[in-house]
Formats: sequence, C-alpha cells, structure tokens
Amino acid sequence: MTLPALSHTANRFPGSAADAAVLVVPDTEAFPEALEDYPGLAEVLAGIGFTGSASAFARVHLPSFTPLPLAVVGVGSKPDGAAVREAAGAALRTLTGFEHIALGLAGDLDQFASEAAEGAVFGGYRFEGYRAKPGKSRASEVTVHSGSLSEDDVSRAQILGDALALVKDLVSVPAEWQSPAELAQSAVEAVAGLDVTVDVLDEAALAEQGFGGVLGVAQGSDRPPRVVRLDYSPADAASHIALVGKGITFDTGGLSLKPAASMVGMKFDMAGSATVLATLRAIASLKLPVRVTAWMCITDNMPSGKATRPGDVLRMLDGTTVEVLNTDAEGRLVLADGLVAASREHPDVIFDVATLTGAVLVALGHRHTGVMGDDEAVAEYLTVSEQAGELAWPLPLPEYMQDSLDSPIADMINANMSDRAGGTMFAGLFLQRFIGRTSDEDDAPRIPWVHLDVAGSAEHGSSPYGFTDKGPTGATVRSLVAFAEARAQEA
Repeated sequence: MTLPALSHTANRFPGSAADAAVLVVPDTEAFPEALEDYPGLAEVLAGIGFTGSASAFARVHLPSFTPLPLAVVGVGSKPDGAAVREAAGAALRTLTGFEHIALGLAGDLDQFASEAAEGAVFGGYRFEGYRAKPGKSRASEVTVHSGSLSEDDVSRAQILGDALALVKDLVSVPAEWQSPAELAQSAVEAVAGLDVTVDVLDEAALAEQGFGGVLGVAQGSDRPPRVVRLDYSPADAASHIALVGKGITFDTGGLSLKPAASMVGMKFDMAGSATVLATLRAIASLKLPVRVTAWMCITDNMPSGKATRPGDVLRMLDGTTVEVLNTDAEGRLVLADGLVAASREHPDVIFDVATLTGAVLVALGHRHTGVMGDDEAVAEYLTVSEQAGELAWPLPLPEYMQDSLDSPIADMINANMSDRAGGTMFAGLFLQRFIGRTSDEDDAPRIPWVHLDVAGSAEHGSSPYGFTDKGPTGATVRSLVAFAEARAQEA
C-alpha cells in the first residue's frame, strides 16, 4: 500500500515546502467572500465555470498567488464536515504525480480541518497491486494548513487511514496468496507492538472445542481453517465491545456452486474479518479506555468430495444443530460459532460484520450498510455512523419470520429455499439465535447485539467518488471506532 504521511501547520497557505497545492472551497456563488484572501482566484474560477459544487475538481494557473501547481475542489452550498472530508479525499485521489501537497481551507471551512485531514489520508491511499509498471503516484506527504488542527487530530486521522488501508490491502490480495493460515498470520503481524494478545486456533483446536460451523464450511477445502481471537484489554477499560468477522478467504458457494460470474471477486468475502481486525488495531492505537475482543472466523468454502452436502446437519459451538440446505449460505455458519464464542465472555455489546447476503444489495444498493439487532444498540450505532459520514440503514427482524427457520430434522435450517424473499432479515434472525446472555444465569437478558451486513457497502464497483476508489472501501471501520470513542466518553 501507499498512504500519505500527514502533517499540519498554521503558516500561510500554500507554503514553499510542497510541490503542489489544493484549496478546498465552498460554493463560490453562495459564499463569494470565501475567496477574498486569494487575489484573482474568483475571476479565474468564473472563467472556467467552476462554482464549487460538491467534489468538483479543477486545475488552475494563478502565478500571482502561488508559483505552485494549484487545484481547487468544491464542497457545495451546504458545507459540513462530511462534505469537506469527501472533497479533500477527491482532491488527493485525483491530483497525482506530486510528492508533497499543501492543503488549504477557504473561508469558514477551517472549522472542518480535522475532517479535511481524514479525507486527505483516505484519498491518498493506493494499492499498487501486481502490475509490471506502477500507475501514477499519489502524494507521499500532505500538509494541512490550519490554525485549528491539533496533533491529536492529525494522529487520529493517520490511525484511521492506516485502518482503512489495512482492510483494503487484505481484501485486495488474491486468494491464492491468502489462505486462512496466511490471513491469521497477517492478523498477528498487524497488531505487533500494540497492547493486544492474539490466540490462533488451528483445525485441531477447533475440532476439540466444537467449532462445528467453521469446520463444516471448511471441510471441502485443502486449506484448513483458523479462528483468531484478538484482545485489547486496557486496565482502565470502561466497556467491553466484542467484534465478530466473517472471513471466507474464497467463496465458491461449495457444492451449491455459484455461477461463474458470481464467483469473480469472491476473495472479497473475508472483508468482515479484515474490518474487525482493523477496528481493534485502530482502537488499540488510539489507546481508548475500552476493552475490545475481535473474533476472525476464517475458512475457504470449496467444493470437493469432502465438502458439506445440502441436507447435512452441523452442530454449532453451543450445541445447536443446523440443517444446511444451501452451502452458499456459509457465512452465517462461521459467524454462529464466533457469536457463541464472543458471548461466553459476556461483553457489553456484540457486533458482527459480514459480506453476508446479496439480498442487502437489492434492498439498499451499494453504499448503505444494512443494520439489524437490538433497538437501542442499533440506534447508538446509527448515531455514530451518521457522525462519521458512513451510510447505514436499519432493517427489521420480524417475529413472524421465526417459523421459517424451522427444520424437520434439526434445530434450524441455514437457508429458506422455498421462499427467498427477505433473505437479509432471515440471515439476521439466524444469527440472533446465537447471541448469549449477559451472565451465566438462564434468565439473564440477551447481550445487546448489532449485525452489520456490508455485502453492498464494503466494495465499490463503479466510478470513484470522494475519497473512495473502485474496490474495497473499509466500510464500518470508522463508525465502529466512533462507537468505541463514544463509549469511552460516556465513562
């Protein structure tokens, strides 16, 4: 990966250290006063028809103001933190070929300097991949010119940028080079040097402990599964958040084989595990007084003579039996084990993150995350996701659908093959049954739980926008970090 190093200065924009400059401006017709400090710029922008609409980008020549190559990027007529973050990201993503970029904020936009810093780091990310010749380089350094930006703001932006980059890097690796064992090792390496303990369960340990869902999905593959438990537990922790991530390193659908076109990109099916890993690393790097445990449930889903067959029955970690009617509904099987394991530690709240259902794309499109779970916990998450500028939408868990999970020979089925309607909610109801209680008492309430279906939001397949490239997005990382920050502040 490449990710720009971030710095800040209160000196006059753009400064001589940089080799290019970007100025973030509001709608120039609605806020003409924003350009008063930049002689001649208003006339130049008017001459090219640039009005500062959201994320509009233009290169301009203004030697009377600065000898540096200069670009402007707009935030629109309703400037806020989210618009500034997207604009700064669009500028750093678009302005290639320069090593050091100075970033300035026109008019009243300086109040959103922290969001600008975040956008600059996010937009400056590039996965170089496996090309024989590298593409156009993005800046390796960004200096934000602002009198209101603190060192803590800069550090937080860099940490969040690193977290998103970790997700994007891991999701981008071809499955041939990312087996379950290799992804588990990447998790170990990702938290090296932090106050995080890591336990990696191999196939023998999983069999001994009874992770029947993970093992059932894995048995068709020549590459054995792993479950990784990461624990960040500061002495002053005020709350305990558990994160469970789906980590299917390649999903063929198993014996319920996907069509060829649907199998393309299925290296992406481990994005949930990458997300919980990156979230925990960011929280540990920020040294938040919140305990976080993350469970990465990692396996291939392959067809072979050993693979689980439609109609087979698997026994989950808590003893629940599941009749597998569709081997391509495998994510909920590995998550079930992860949710049971996380519940046994009685955390204050459990999140699971998964590229779980194609149905969520039909319901919400490619940018919104589907959110299900307990009403209060869902509302708390939606509040922080809005503040973080990540799109999310609540979906119900209808009681009337509970009967559709019944099996004639086991406790549950994993897919309703007779009625595909409401597939996202069916999956949520399936997972809900594996949420444990707040204590070992049988009558204790269920642990608050939030299910995040990122099948649409975790990968962007069309033209880039804002700080988002085509490819993996790192969706929900920033919201989950913000959730932990809110819990820390409450304490």
